[in-house]
Amino acid sequence: MSLHRKGRAALVLALVAVVAMAFRVSWNALRDIANAVGADNTAATLYPFVVDGLMALALVATLVLAGRDRTFALRVLGTYTLASLVLNYVHGLVPKLHDAQLDWTRLADWDPANWALVLLATSLPVGSIYFGSDLVAKVLHHRPAPIPGPDANAEESTETLRNRSTADLPVSTPAPAPALPVRMPDPVTVDFLKSTPLAKPLPTRAPAPVAAESTRPRRATGRVPEVARSPKPRRTPAQLLNEARTATADWSDERITAEGIRKTVRTSPANARMLRDTLTAERAAKSV
Repeated sequence: MSLHRKGRAALVLALVAVVAMAFRVSWNALRDIANAVGADNTAATLYPFVVDGLMALALVATLVLAGRDRTFALRVLGTYTLASLVLNYVHGLVPKLHDAQLDWTRLADWDPANWALVLLATSLPVGSIYFGSDLVAKVLHHRPAPIPGPDANAEESTETLRNRSTADLPVSTPAPAPALPVRMPDPVTVDFLKSTPLAKPLPTRAPAPVAAESTRPRRATGRVPEVARSPKPRRTPAQLLNEARTATADWSDERITAEGIRKTVRTSPANARMLRDTLTAERAAKSV
């Protein structure tokens, strides 16, 4: 790890050295161009920082930013690199620009070319203010993307298992039968006045408390006992086969499946598979 860091530090130092030397080589050309378009000595001395300095700023922004902001920084870097190349090229073509005592001269003999070069040289400082401010704002507001932790894959796998459909099971689980409400028998009341009198009168007793009859049906609050359940009729295999034949009379061969028969006839998965095999065999025998 230490060797890797040392290598990166050496690479950065080498880049800084190359950029500094290139800036010094381009210094005279940009200074003379600034003098040629009418800048004073102080402005001409600072002019190389406007062009090549923004290039260095765009390079740093390219290393920090990402996505669309990085593309914008690359475009600014390419545009100012091309502008610096053009101005250095013009400086080499026009020997009059090498005279330090010359305050102003033409950058090209052809008027449209001279106008375009003067517009380029004078617009670079304004562009440096705009693009430099925008790049600094983007770098200051940039937030690096968070690095996913080791638990990200575990959470994803848990969510995948949770959302897995139960339709891939070999046998579908039948829906639970709804619990039927059980109505309790009405309480029996005894009329002591109409009862047959005994030969010997018995001592009078207070009547036993009787529960008041409620008009609302009582609902089951727990599991219904087997005795209170209504008997469920069981169909014989012949009855199931007749119902399946009637229900699937207009079905196509591809539609006859165990799941479809189970839902239509309302039977167990085992009976549904048996009915499917029987109906398939009957249709195959008819087609021969």
